[in-house]
Amino acid sequence: MMISTKRHVQQLAALLRSKNISDVVLCPGSRNGPLIHTLAGCKAFDCRVVVDERSAGYFALGVAQAKKKPVAIVCSSGTAAVNFAPAVAEAFYQNIPLIVVTADRPAYWIDQLENQCIHQTALYRNFIKQSCSLPLAESDSQLWYGARLINDILNTAVSDAPGPVHINIPLEEPLHQTVEAQLPDVKVIEADDTRTNPDEKALTGVVEEISRADKILVLAGQSSGNADLSRALTLFAQKTGAVVAAEHLANLQIPSECCCVRPELVLGSISPGDAAVFQPDLLITFGRHFVSKRIRQFLRDYKPDKHIHVDAGGRHVDTYQALTRVCAMSPERFFKQLAGIQIQKSSGEYAGAWKDREQEALQIYKQYLTLAPFSDFTVCAGALKAVPEDSVIHLGNSSTVRYAVLNPGIKGVTWLGNRGTSGIDGSISTAVGYASCNSGINTIILGDLSFFYDSNGLWNKYLGKNLRIVLLNNGGGNIFSFVEDLAGRTGEDNQAVFKNYFFAGHRTKAKGLASAFGLDYLQADSGSPLDKALEQLYNPDRTAPTLLEVFTDAQTNTKVFKGVFKKIKKVLINSA
Repeated sequence: MMISTKRHVQQLAALLRSKNISDVVLCPGSRNGPLIHTLAGCKAFDCRVVVDERSAGYFALGVAQAKKKPVAIVCSSGTAAVNFAPAVAEAFYQNIPLIVVTADRPAYWIDQLENQCIHQTALYRNFIKQSCSLPLAESDSQLWYGARLINDILNTAVSDAPGPVHINIPLEEPLHQTVEAQLPDVKVIEADDTRTNPDEKALTGVVEEISRADKILVLAGQSSGNADLSRALTLFAQKTGAVVAAEHLANLQIPSECCCVRPELVLGSISPGDAAVFQPDLLITFGRHFVSKRIRQFLRDYKPDKHIHVDAGGRHVDTYQALTRVCAMSPERFFKQLAGIQIQKSSGEYAGAWKDREQEALQIYKQYLTLAPFSDFTVCAGALKAVPEDSVIHLGNSSTVRYAVLNPGIKGVTWLGNRGTSGIDGSISTAVGYASCNSGINTIILGDLSFFYDSNGLWNKYLGKNLRIVLLNNGGGNIFSFVEDLAGRTGEDNQAVFKNYFFAGHRTKAKGLASAFGLDYLQADSGSPLDKALEQLYNPDRTAPTLLEVFTDAQTNTKVFKGVFKKIKKVLINSA
């Protein structure tokens, strides 16, 4: 095979191979030529090419989510490396191990008016687990040093709470000299997790706190989910009488009697007079972010006496300003251990209050949905109802994900979304990367600004016939209409500022982009039947990636979304 003559590059490739990191996303460039020659020239690597570095970073993130293993992303020097930053930040807050490899000019050219040359050595320092810059020279001692750095970096990416790491490689010209050779033998340094499994004695303090609490609330944040965790958490809830609140992005399969899957509806119905009923004595949290702002605000206003956060990396996450204990272990291990320990069960009144309120709010929600006018609210509900079982849903940020969490779960569906940083910049790219490694139907539901912002995510050769996009085109950033102290301001000047600089109104349509990127195109609006369009979208005989663009009215969207919570609160308060 033909590989670069650069020995640090050969060594990096050999160590990636030795640690079974085989998926690579390459961005075209010249300074990274030695990396491209070597990785693409070695059959051990599955290399994909994505031109836009920002899109490439998110694409790789999607591949890593689908394969549940590290993925390397490689780019040239200069702003190419900067464009990886949004995806690196998202990976950091989602604990996804991206191996970020950036080619660089030699240090002596920094700030010397050399082309495509910036400071890269600590480029991602605020959202990276570890970074290094390899030596330029190739003496035996420098190769030994480089190998040690690479081993350390690659081990760090997957240790404790996984996350992205950065390897910067300064390279001198000539850049494109190759040699027919095998990758060199390298010393592989393994990093074993030597922490012992905690036994019953190690969890004595936790057990005491659980036994003393009558109102236990478990918040399951966003995660990839797994069967072991779902089983252990179900047993824990049954044994203790705890309430488990989990949005769809937690990807848990827990019986409905143990879990509240739409906590937003419950908390949207609570008045100050009954807040104490839902305030927990003990809060147990794990996983990443919740979409619901109501949950955060409720628990900050009505704090639990005790708050245990379970995190494999032992991070002190105090979202609700009530943290009293951190358990440095995986949630699976935590709940499995507790399920095997004798614990006094609570009275069950707390769980009953949650379930009763959820059912009451759900009935009002269903009735409201049947009467609501055509809007993003009804379109999202209709689209989710049409999504096939055992498929994958990728949610865009802003209003779309907020609509989705109000709807019921779907059997066997995996829910994904870039909620680590909650940006709109990579929703398509991440989903396309994931779908390229997943044979099932992959549906992306997102808004117009998010779609057009990341339309380059469709500019690659990895779009499969399993890709479905539902685009809610309401002509702007409708999420800002939900912010009362922003959209609710009166006066001509205030409304002009809102429309021009927050809502960012536009008249752009996606049909031309669908044609340019080779997607089938469907559309719907208030005058054409959505059901028929969705039936076409999910026709089993469909053989091409397909975009369904649905046009809605922004003012109607805002009124309908705010109206559901007003309706729930009004009915429940009047019936109290």
